[in-house]
Amino acid sequence: MMKAAVFYGPQNVKFENREVPNIDKGDILIRVKYCAICGTDVRIYNFGQANVTPPRITGHELTGIIENIGSEVEDYQVGDKVLVVPQMTCGKCHYCLQGKSNLCEEVLLFGYSLDGGFAEYIKIPAQAVNRGNVIKLDDTADLVDATLTEPLSCVINGQEHLQIGIGDEVLVIGAGAIGAMHVALAKAKGAAKIILADVAQDRLELAGKCGADYLINSKSVDLMQKVMSLTNGKGVDVAITACSVPIAQLQGLQVLKKGGRLSLFAGLPKDHAINPLDMNLVHYREISVYGAYASTIPQHMTAYQLLAKKIVDGKKIITNVLPMERLVEGFGMVKKGEGLKIVVEL
Repeated sequence: MMKAAVFYGPQNVKFENREVPNIDKGDILIRVKYCAICGTDVRIYNFGQANVTPPRITGHELTGIIENIGSEVEDYQVGDKVLVVPQMTCGKCHYCLQGKSNLCEEVLLFGYSLDGGFAEYIKIPAQAVNRGNVIKLDDTADLVDATLTEPLSCVINGQEHLQIGIGDEVLVIGAGAIGAMHVALAKAKGAAKIILADVAQDRLELAGKCGADYLINSKSVDLMQKVMSLTNGKGVDVAITACSVPIAQLQGLQVLKKGGRLSLFAGLPKDHAINPLDMNLVHYREISVYGAYASTIPQHMTAYQLLAKKIVDGKKIITNVLPMERLVEGFGMVKKGEGLKIVVEL
């Protein structure tokens, strides 16, 4: 038997004893050790989600140790430390064939359409094993820090569009875990000046430790005026919105210099998804605007290496490790903006 946190509907999670999944000849069984809480997990808990049909075990930012393998599984062994890429893609659609598997038309997701990581065991079906969804880690891998691989891979995907380089001035709006990772990655790419903005001073100070040069509390200071002051009136080369707040997108666009790049990294709530951006700024200033969604397996592999080599320091981002029994409490902490990243130990 295994312990599992099972989602039955909005604000209805039950802790149950379930049978450990049986595996077939091409499957892998993983003993989950840690699973981080994503903002999406919190939204599912509070409101449900179209792709999540209860009862469902949620959670998709997981690491663990291989417990068992099917008779036809190669290249993996019992005892291997691993992480799981949550997108089980088809490998055949237009986007998969173009190397953009994050946009797969037939994707299935662990923690959404498939059972995820808030349980002691997870079965990885042969299709996912064959697609490379199970990434082997070093024997010395820190399985807590490695839970950041999935969100960091998404940050990598977003920044690949932006082409941040040596000397760039970058603004990140939103000082959560994602904002902290954007700061760390921009610093690693050689950004000369990184400005981090948020309305919560405690989160600013936590996330700022990842490499921000300036912190702006936009609750008490005019963000546009302060950014312009810090950039000699020209604005930043790159602005990244790492929070689901419509005004952040407007602010990000307004503080860009001519030829700047804007990443609308965070999505918006459905009831506020229409946002009146000034398209004349985009036109006359030759602004490039990018969306960003999910990530690919190669981006996961890059993310893990950045964490393993401490180029992105997971210890500065993970602020709480909770037992599974406190999962719902962890959801509440994320919703309230307490700490940065919260990880659940299974």
